[in-house]
Amino acid sequence: MEEDYKLAKWLNNELSEDELVEFKKDSDYELLHKIKENSAFLSTPSFDENRILQNVLKSKKDSKVISLQNWFVRIAAIFVIGLGLYFGTQTILTTTQSAEIGNKANFLLPDNSEVALNSDSEIEFKKWNWENNRTLDLKGEAYFKVAKGKTFEVNTSLGKVTVLGTQFNVKARNNRFDVTCFEGKVKVKYKSQEIILTKGELISFENNQKIVAKNILDIQPSWINKEVSFEKENLVNVLLEIERQYNITFNYKNIETNQLFTGKIPTDNIDVALQIISASYHFEIQKDSTKSYIISTNK
Repeated sequence: MEEDYKLAKWLNNELSEDELVEFKKDSDYELLHKIKENSAFLSTPSFDENRILQNVLKSKKDSKVISLQNWFVRIAAIFVIGLGLYFGTQTILTTTQSAEIGNKANFLLPDNSEVALNSDSEIEFKKWNWENNRTLDLKGEAYFKVAKGKTFEVNTSLGKVTVLGTQFNVKARNNRFDVTCFEGKVKVKYKSQEIILTKGELISFENNQKIVAKNILDIQPSWINKEVSFEKENLVNVLLEIERQYNITFNYKNIETNQLFTGKIPTDNIDVALQIISASYHFEIQKDSTKSYIISTNK
């Protein structure tokens, strides 16, 4: 009987040193060891092995008891480990949604909250146990329409936004953190500061300072309607955003990129976008190749 339950004893760490040495000689040991190692920290639904085993044994002849016990224990052990891997994987694995350069993406979270990703942005979250862990990580810019429910959190490398059933936009790029509330309330945490925004309020931080705090009339982000809005934005950030939207590159020649820009740039007409930049700063913009432009001072 002890030999029949060797696998079960091994799973429970009950083998003696001699038994463990013998068990490791089994051809399936390496596979079993990897499964056990990866599932050690996982939780699985309860499984009454003894009750099921007794029911099976009662329906079989005495001459087959030893064989059934041996096979059943092996199958049950693998089944339990498999369940552990499945449920653990659902807990550990992260779902990633992204929008490539020059594109946008829309998707639903597990609670049917709507998310729109701007160009060159990414969101990560875990589907498992979402109702108790409504948190996601954002790189870039996204617009959220949050379904009614518990607290919803968006983490970025620059700050965190906490909301409840609302609509808001978050942008975290190049040391600049922008949050706009379009409906409801949001709590913005940046460094040691915490600020509550209500409908129609926008706030921006850059390099540890609050640089913009104003009211707006927009009902959703302008980039949803093929425009990008800037408020006291460093010119280099504006040029980088144009590069993302049109999947192009700029080469600068003797220009000051720390100048500020306030206004809107279309994301569906490259010629108009370049004309706005050229006219605003008296630049000369020439096409260098299919996806490359040279910007120089127009003297």
